[in-house]
Amino acid sequence: MLWLLGHVLAAGIGVSLGLIGGGGSVLALPILVYVMGVAPKSAIAMTLIIVGVVSLLGAIPHWRKGRVNLKTTAIFGSTTMLGAFLGARLASLPVVSDTFQMMLFAVMMLVAAGFMIYRSAKSPASTEPEAIAAYPKPLCPHCWLWLMTEGLGVGVLTGLVGVGGGFAIVPALVLLGNTPMREAIGTSLVIIALNAIAGLLGYLGQLTIDWELTLSFTIAAGFGTLLGSYLAQYVSARALQKGFGYFLLAVAAFVLAQNWHKVAPSAETEVRPQTARLAPASGRSLDR
Repeated sequence: MLWLLGHVLAAGIGVSLGLIGGGGSVLALPILVYVMGVAPKSAIAMTLIIVGVVSLLGAIPHWRKGRVNLKTTAIFGSTTMLGAFLGARLASLPVVSDTFQMMLFAVMMLVAAGFMIYRSAKSPASTEPEAIAAYPKPLCPHCWLWLMTEGLGVGVLTGLVGVGGGFAIVPALVLLGNTPMREAIGTSLVIIALNAIAGLLGYLGQLTIDWELTLSFTIAAGFGTLLGSYLAQYVSARALQKGFGYFLLAVAAFVLAQNWHKVAPSAETEVRPQTARLAPASGRSLDR
């Protein structure tokens, strides 16, 4: 039953991607960890595969319409790929625990949900996924230095927690790269796929990946993406995005609650030994 539930939820990830153009891939990690029982580090590597394949599927229609900027992909994508590889290598260090990665992931979900809710409030009512993101005019014509700096940071987060980072890549391309909105969405999907490849290369040899589960999850999400793309012409992406943003807030709160108790007791364990050492001393002074 859990296997079936997990794959139904995986299909739901794809449907959300097809309906609102992004955001759904962040649910892959909590589903793998809390429904399928996969260890967090292995689940992050598996998430990168799922995110990469689904992003490539989503990029196909944009590519056919000429909405992928290869120059921007090469410039911005090279830094994000470097960051993703470094982030994956950092995740293998002993100081980077599963709890730290899950807590960081929950924080990223909160940020993504905030962006989603904000954009749904600012965007005009439309059933087209491209209309869900409304940003101001570019800050400057050529902000490539800042663009590449942000790309490195987004890539590191991708490698550490497995998120695609589309909520940060799209505004960076628009505001700093002077990229048209429709082109930025298509380009970001290709960049996310490249990030996933780089991050996965960083994890290979460091952990065990359940390839069978990864493949079945990816297929389920892929079918969901096709279904969501078909349904997008009949429903309002703006309303769906706002509701999905609040849903992400709830999932982020759940992940934080599941991991907070692993961090909070550390403060108590520091106090208890001190109390234990003081008790005998105080007892001897009373006897005297």
